[in-house]
Amino acid sequence: MYYDALKTFVTLAEVKNFTKTAERLLVSQPSVSIHIKNLETELQTTLFERSPKNLKITPTGEILYDRAKQMISIYEQTKQDILDHHNTIKGELKIGASFTIGEYILPALLFNLQKDYPELELQIVIGNTEEIVESVRLFEVDIGLIEGHTNDKELSVHPFMQDELFITASSSHILSNKKEVTITDLHNQTWVTRELGSGTREYLDHVIRSNGLKVNSFLTISSNQAIKETLMTGMGLSLLSGSVIARDIQHGTLSIIKLKNQSFHRTFSYIYSPVMAEKKNVNIFIDALTTYCI
Repeated sequence: MYYDALKTFVTLAEVKNFTKTAERLLVSQPSVSIHIKNLETELQTTLFERSPKNLKITPTGEILYDRAKQMISIYEQTKQDILDHHNTIKGELKIGASFTIGEYILPALLFNLQKDYPELELQIVIGNTEEIVESVRLFEVDIGLIEGHTNDKELSVHPFMQDELFITASSSHILSNKKEVTITDLHNQTWVTRELGSGTREYLDHVIRSNGLKVNSFLTISSNQAIKETLMTGMGLSLLSGSVIARDIQHGTLSIIKLKNQSFHRTFSYIYSPVMAEKKNVNIFIDALTTYCI
């Protein structure tokens, strides 16, 4: 089994079109067909069901897809390790980060990392926690930073930072005038919140359930900045990380609503596939991350 054939197979499985696969890989369409045929012959199975209008991966193709992603990743890691054998940190590092971390914590770390390793090419993917876990599992990124939880047993999960969240509202909101509030004050409010799959939404749902909060309605927005802008109009409450609202609190455009006898904390974690454990660029990033967050 050859790298080019596996790369062709994975690309075809994702784009589901021979012509588009050839265009993406900058090869001829017959070359794509030959790679797939050779794999099917070697493995003695049919990898795709073909019809004039449809291309569908078979169950054995699904098995190969996950393994092929791992084999490609190991091959590329080996190339990177050989490239780095003189201790020069170069090449690519693909980082996935959930929104709160990617937008408010990661930028300062990336600045220092690029300054220390100018030949390191950083690629950042930002999504919600669920999306980042999937990207790590499929080797679309080398390492992921999440604010929620994952039960994926194929991944290695390590906490790196404690985060505090705060109930937040416009400075003109009626509850902002109170020194502290009770659960009763929070009943029948509108909550402006992130989408399902987000670590922040997961935590808010936990707070609502554990306190028996009655919710008037949810306004769901998949952007921390858009949530803050909505709060500034005077609409609703939200539960947001202190890193997200720090400047807004300082400028007086948002206020923290203190809940009596309660505070909200969660753990940020980095995750990676075990095959990434020896990748030098990943370890460099982990060292920088843990040092920065001490």
